[in-house]
Amino acid sequence: MSLGEEQAAKLFAQMDDEEIKEISQVMAGLGTVSSNIVERLFVEFAEQVSSTGSLVGSLDSTQRLLTKVLGEDRVSDIMEEIRGPAGRTMWDKLANVNEQVLANYLKNEYPQTVAVILGKIQQGHAAKVLGTLPENFAMEVVMRMLRMEAVNKDIEKDVERVLRTEFMSNLARTNRRDSHEMMAEIFNNLDRATESRFLSALEERNKDAAERIRALMFTFEDLSRLDPAGVQTLLRAVDKDKLVIALKGSPEELRDLFFSNMSERAAKLMREDMQSLGPIRLKDVEDAQQAMVQSAKDLSDRGEIVIGGTGGDDQLVF
Repeated sequence: MSLGEEQAAKLFAQMDDEEIKEISQVMAGLGTVSSNIVERLFVEFAEQVSSTGSLVGSLDSTQRLLTKVLGEDRVSDIMEEIRGPAGRTMWDKLANVNEQVLANYLKNEYPQTVAVILGKIQQGHAAKVLGTLPENFAMEVVMRMLRMEAVNKDIEKDVERVLRTEFMSNLARTNRRDSHEMMAEIFNNLDRATESRFLSALEERNKDAAERIRALMFTFEDLSRLDPAGVQTLLRAVDKDKLVIALKGSPEELRDLFFSNMSERAAKLMREDMQSLGPIRLKDVEDAQQAMVQSAKDLSDRGEIVIGGTGGDDQLVF
């Protein structure tokens, strides 16, 4: 309920009907919940997720427990299956893999193999994957799907086995998340005042966890680590109105960094726009700065910029 409709909808989408019913029944009977209780619950949640001293069910703790009961090879197979995307069958799991990720893997396979796979997964997802594949390769796949008759069960099992042993196991390994990284991303999406309050509260309970989260957080001020090419790429990607608002509330050194990567005329116009804005609400500044941070992360994920300094210890990897 605290997350709001948009974020809550994303969580409900990951649950089955029974889970949704159970949570909905509790929500309906909650009544009024004070802000103090909400804040305390948030801090407790953050502490439990971040602290290895608490009893937290996680992939690592589950693996340690299973290793004491089962053989290592068997545990390894079980954990790779768990770490992969949700779904009871291999084809269900593939439906929960991002189309870009799946297409990047399939473009190196034989068109006939890809035709078999796309014929087994949900049609809407198959369409997205097909649209992401290189056009000539995609057409080869389409021609084979048009000519394809009933797939031999042995061939289907072979394809499923290869997907499980190669694609899914590699995907599971790359999807392992550190709990502190996860909390850093959550904290990055808080407004500054709330972020500061929660971090201070967490620091009182678990100083090490708070420091690790702080070190992993990427803030607007961290944009100063971008090299000139990265700044120019970000400038092209960011909405100009948001850029004006974000820079109006930024430190002078950060403003100078962006102005120095614009043409003299563009920098002059930007300064004039900032002056003409007059006073701006702090929340509007923070929202604009957060939008710039998100744009930088998106560009970094696509490999268009590198977020980090020249030293390996300072570099941030997303």
